[in-house]
Amino acid sequence: MSSQGATADPQLQHFIEIETQKQRFQQLVHQMTEVCWDKCMDKPGPKLDSRTEMCFVNCVERFIDTSQFILNRLEQTQKSKGSYSESMLE
Repeated sequence: MSSQGATADPQLQHFIEIETQKQRFQQLVHQMTEVCWDKCMDKPGPKLDSRTEMCFVNCVERFIDTSQFILNRLEQTQKSKGSYSESMLE
């Protein structure tokens, strides 16, 4: 089987895309866990107090909001660069 045939296989491409998305999600979860743990956990104990639990909830929500904002901003930047490039070609 040629390497070109393997990369042209739509099922393989789809599988690779899904696995890449899973990897990115796992990296995001790991990063979010590390950031929120360092920010919210003063001292580990047998049970979370309400202040620590609320800190984790807020941290995760802000992390998700920030990540979404950054992704949207990057998408807008890519679109505007595409529009600028297209106008330069005309």
